[in-house]
Amino acid sequence: MKQNTPQAMDDLLIFDTTLRDGEQSPGATMTLENKINIARLLDEMGVDIIEAGFPIASEGDFTAVSTIAGIIDNAVVCGLARSSLGDIHRAGNALKQAKMSRIHTFISTSDLHMQYKLQMTRDQVLEAIYKSINTALEYTDDVQWSPEDGTRTEHNFLCQAVATAIEAGATTINIPDTVGFTIPNESAAIITMLKERIQGINDVVISTHCHNDLGMAVANSLAAVMAGARQVECTVNGLGERAGNAAMEEIVMATRVRSDSLPYRTRIDSTKIIPVSRMVSDATSFPVQFNKAIVGKNAFAHEAGIHQDGMIKHSGTYEIMRPTDVGLSESNLVLGKHSGRAAVKKRLNELGYDIGDNRINDFFIKFKHLADRKREIYDGDLVTMMRETSSDNTEDFLQVKFLKVICGSESPQTAELHLDVGGIHHRVEANGDGPVDAAFRAVSKVFSHEAKLKLYQVSAVTQGTDAQATVTVRLEENGVIAVGQSADTDTVFASLKAYLSALNNLIRQRNAKQIYQKTSPSHA
Repeated sequence: MKQNTPQAMDDLLIFDTTLRDGEQSPGATMTLENKINIARLLDEMGVDIIEAGFPIASEGDFTAVSTIAGIIDNAVVCGLARSSLGDIHRAGNALKQAKMSRIHTFISTSDLHMQYKLQMTRDQVLEAIYKSINTALEYTDDVQWSPEDGTRTEHNFLCQAVATAIEAGATTINIPDTVGFTIPNESAAIITMLKERIQGINDVVISTHCHNDLGMAVANSLAAVMAGARQVECTVNGLGERAGNAAMEEIVMATRVRSDSLPYRTRIDSTKIIPVSRMVSDATSFPVQFNKAIVGKNAFAHEAGIHQDGMIKHSGTYEIMRPTDVGLSESNLVLGKHSGRAAVKKRLNELGYDIGDNRINDFFIKFKHLADRKREIYDGDLVTMMRETSSDNTEDFLQVKFLKVICGSESPQTAELHLDVGGIHHRVEANGDGPVDAAFRAVSKVFSHEAKLKLYQVSAVTQGTDAQATVTVRLEENGVIAVGQSADTDTVFASLKAYLSALNNLIRQRNAKQIYQKTSPSHA
């Protein structure tokens, strides 16, 4: 099998772990459909290696890795595995359909981890490294090995462990800053040390994987690259455990904008950065920080008068990259109730949405309804409407037909709700501590459930008192997490739709679990 390795010293491989490490963010669980769509876009934009999941973790992870392995055309599809042979066999089986596959196996090497987590000696860890890589080679000749907590590992033992991995046949050596403890000069020094002390290190690809606990994941990654690493593990929007991982978009654009100091090239089509950022944000219901580099709402916004004056005279005065470089349009096409289908479709295309003629007709109806309530339709409104229309809700078990709330300074606040439950129409009224609480209580009167509200978040899509409110609701029921999101100029109605969306997602997960249990060999 051909390995996806750099062709020259200035080539930099992008190893995207959004679907694995990114999904490990609490509450960021994605559906299989989400993962497939994201994987396809990552492949289309030129990502070299897609870490599709951790096959031993769950049946869902195995299915996701196996499915993605069968549909990806250009990227290497990778599965994560601990050093245990069961993990590796599981990963190997999940990757059978891949055109190019990689097994990424790891074990802790820091004294802290070995003593308290593994309860293993150094000799036992070295033996596990050798056996795990040998076993992985039974499935693929592309094996990546990582020393977990590598940047806090005693240097002599780190060198010994890496040398063992290379001797066993690993083709990529990844050095993880697992807890985001390292600073850039240390990150570079570790790579330099490995290159100086380990025989055969130049025959493998050195990779870096940095977490952002101290806000230095990207800086540490680039420092490692400047010292000789030629693969960066990263995620879209910097998604990941705790404070996240190095952000893929920042790595890519740093090497583009500062090629004078960072003379490394990637295969990434940067114009797809904004579309994939939005897709991941939608799938996880994790909003992108407004002032997030590259993909934040304000990344190319200028409000200060001095800045605006400079931008009018020359965009280079306050922008170090063009919006078009990352998939945004430089034009500002104002849309309103007099706009036609062609203008709306053109703007959606500029925002990265390829929408067909049939779908534009349905979308345009919703656009007109919103335009009747808003003076201007902003890009954020269009993106939100695309989210609303991207999934077919005609088969939702719970469907709202009518909502009326009475609220004010005097209690109680009341909600009248007309709700279809499995096709049966119900009318119910409920009181609550505020209009949103009253609406939620009305749902519970009709549809009894044990789900606990873990997150209720409201944010304005655009400026103005007529702005759409985007509401995110996260529910938890017996360890299962479901997220719902909706938008409307009426915040209470948006809240109700988001709540019902989360409940419908819970119902789907219940049904999927029941189907799996009925069809699983252990239940046959």
